[in-house]
Amino acid sequence: MKKNIGAIDKGIRILLAVIIAALYFTNIITGTLGIILLVIAGVFVLTSLISVCPLYPLLGINTNKKK
Repeated sequence: MKKNIGAIDKGIRILLAVIIAALYFTNIITGTLGIILLVIAGVFVLTSLISVCPLYPLLGINTNKKK
């Protein structure tokens, strides 16, 4: 797959994942909402690590500036 996530996008995704995890583990968000947000945070981390977001091609987005 062609990489479509840029450096700033990766940073934002990781930051959001850390914030969600911190809110969950400090019991600020709990229950079903907390679990759903943790799954989303996991997806953010995974897509950041592999630099590919499967939704971006469908939406016509590419934040990776390298060609």
